[in-house]
Amino acid sequence: MTGTAERGPPDFDSIVDAARLLHGVAAVTPLLRSDALDARLGASVWIKAECLQRTGSFKFRGAWTNVSRLPEKRRNRGVVAYSSGNHAQAVAAAARLHDIPATIAMPLDAPAIKRARTESWGAAVRPFDRNVEDRIGIATALAEELGCPIVPPYDHPDTIAGQGTVGLEIASQCRALGIVPDAVVVPCGGGGLIAGVSTALKTAMPGVPIHPCEPAAGDDTKRSLEAGRRIALAGPIRSVCDSLLADTPGELTFEINRRTLAPGIAVADADALYAMRIAFDDLKLVLEPGGAAGLAALVSGEMPCRGRTIVAVASGGNVDADLFSRALNGPGTL
Repeated sequence: MTGTAERGPPDFDSIVDAARLLHGVAAVTPLLRSDALDARLGASVWIKAECLQRTGSFKFRGAWTNVSRLPEKRRNRGVVAYSSGNHAQAVAAAARLHDIPATIAMPLDAPAIKRARTESWGAAVRPFDRNVEDRIGIATALAEELGCPIVPPYDHPDTIAGQGTVGLEIASQCRALGIVPDAVVVPCGGGGLIAGVSTALKTAMPGVPIHPCEPAAGDDTKRSLEAGRRIALAGPIRSVCDSLLADTPGELTFEINRRTLAPGIAVADADALYAMRIAFDDLKLVLEPGGAAGLAALVSGEMPCRGRTIVAVASGGNVDADLFSRALNGPGTL
């Protein structure tokens, strides 16, 4: 088991079916705006607040869809996952709600709040050193030992389909508001969220450019889109955006993203922290650095937005108090 899906990419109908599976279980997160934010940027900016999703990030959508679609005989002994935190919490929650055990391989440097929340859902955590150990190898060994399937964090059609429901909601909410975005910006790690969102939007809101936003130290998708092939970054990758530290795009996610995405945007760590501060001040939202990458692309000027209508996905809000305090009290003028 390599973490790469054996099936092809999900289609629009698969995402619609995922929305059916998630109905009544996941939150339909709001599309928010702020007069202060619009004035600050000279734009009409709408924030898709996935930080308000169950377990604090969009990851619950993909984990629930993946676990729900597993045949009962395959999942009855539990599931295994590997994650720095958001997918870990999501799989732990999905497993608890299905009344099955979960074992999660998590890096030693994962934020303490993410490990604590994962364990609070009843999952067993197997820590590892991401600088010297292979997370997929560890998860594969655990799965073989326990006789459990792996729930991949992004490179699987069911995971991608679940994340794609974010795109369905954006399209529905934009129609209800009577707005047509000039662009959508989405945080990007392994590419599962943006692969699902772009798959949904190319049918539900065709013609709108969709840009992946990554930390400057981990811009593998940006580079891969420019090269037309998957580019692997030399590691270890270090960024405050711990949820976006993939060193190469997923095979299945890149198969989708190379056909559906506009050019990538890389953001500095300082801009991600500043975007967290703006989200709190202007929208009263708590974001983690990776979750703020889309907004960071706007406030940094890396993504021109003046006079435009932009939807930015705020993908998660699981941040340690010390780091959040650092963001709120950091340098910069509001």
